[in-house]
Amino acid sequence: MIITLDFKSELPIYVQLRNEIVIGIGSGGLECGEKLPTVRQMAADLGVNAMTVNKAYAILKNEGFISIDRRHGATVSPSGNGQPEFKAKLENELRLVISEASLKGVGREEFMQLCAGIFSTVAFKPGMLTE
Repeated sequence: MIITLDFKSELPIYVQLRNEIVIGIGSGGLECGEKLPTVRQMAADLGVNAMTVNKAYAILKNEGFISIDRRHGATVSPSGNGQPEFKAKLENELRLVISEASLKGVGREEFMQLCAGIFSTVAFKPGMLTE
C-alpha cells in the first residue's frame, strides 16, 4: 500500500496517516490480519517523526481499526458491526460534508453520484457495509 502525505496541508500528518490507513483497509489494500510496518520503519519510510506514527497508530487502535501487540506489532483488525457511537459520528460528519457541498453549489444528484463512485471503490467483505 502506498501512503501519500501532504506536508503543506493544514491537516496534521498523524491525521493524514490515520486516514490513509483507514482508506487502505476499506479499499482492500490492507487485509484483516496483515501486519503494518513498525513505528520506526513507517516513520523512516515516510520521513516523519516516530511519535507522529505512534500517535496515528494509537488512534487507529482506539478506533478498532488495528490491534497492537508488543511481540507482534500492529495488525489490521477484523471489521466491526458499526457501533451506535460510530453511526452518530458518521451522521455528524456527513451533515457537515453535505452542507459544505451544498454551499459550494454541488447539487443532490451530483453529490449522490460522487458518493456512489467512491462507494464502488471500497472492497466489500463479509461483515462490511452492503448495498
